[in-house]
Amino acid sequence: MKRFGFLTSLLIAGSLAFAGPVLAAAPTNDTYASRTVIGSIPFSDSVDTTQATTDADDVVPGCVPPARDASVWYELTAASDRTIEVITKASTYSAGVTVATGSPGSFAFVTCGPTSVTFDASAGVTYAILVFDHQADGGGNGGTLEITVDEVAPPPPPPVVDVKVDPVGRFNARTGSATITGTISCTGTADGASIDVQLRQTVGRFVITGFGSVQSLCDGTARAWSVEVIADNGLFKGGRAAAVTSAFAFGPGGFGTDSEEGTVTLRR
Repeated sequence: MKRFGFLTSLLIAGSLAFAGPVLAAAPTNDTYASRTVIGSIPFSDSVDTTQATTDADDVVPGCVPPARDASVWYELTAASDRTIEVITKASTYSAGVTVATGSPGSFAFVTCGPTSVTFDASAGVTYAILVFDHQADGGGNGGTLEITVDEVAPPPPPPVVDVKVDPVGRFNARTGSATITGTISCTGTADGASIDVQLRQTVGRFVITGFGSVQSLCDGTARAWSVEVIADNGLFKGGRAAAVTSAFAFGPGGFGTDSEEGTVTLRR
């Protein structure tokens, strides 16, 4: 009996020594049909995607990543109009994201990108979210996916800009440059503003042109600005000149612009 038990132990030990590694199972949301439905946000999930597969459903027209491996699916129905952000930056691999409406074969592209995307969701609309290994790190297949889905505040609207130009400017008889002045005011969120002036003046038989620019604060109050315009092809003189003034204010919500065209009188 002892000899039989010893042989049995050897056989068991040998079988364990030659046994292959235990592979992780494919994630439960490996296919569109078994997608994970996000009931509420904020939402987070951690998934081993090393055994995730890729099939014909994992293609959304409008997004062409360099690779599409280890794909998994999520679904979100927006409870109200809101801006949604999907983030996968904490994953152990380069996880890209595609968002679409509809279903396989009739997807309507919304957005896609590496590591994170932001999109405006409409109330009652269902969005399919495909996460995949796009191999930006040089390889696949997948890893540990760390995904968060949450609402973010929409960006503020672009600033509203109002630029005004003084009717009288100055010219420098020695250098031939002209100085144009005015005021600028902005409302809304802005990081700063830029004022550009294009000047054109007929001097005898010649048309003198020039350009100048200056930066300005953009904080809701009217601020004076002054731009020196350097002539391209001669000297500005006393008299009337045509000025095209453009103002640009920039902020997190985009650019706001305003312009004014008119005649200024140059004096010493």
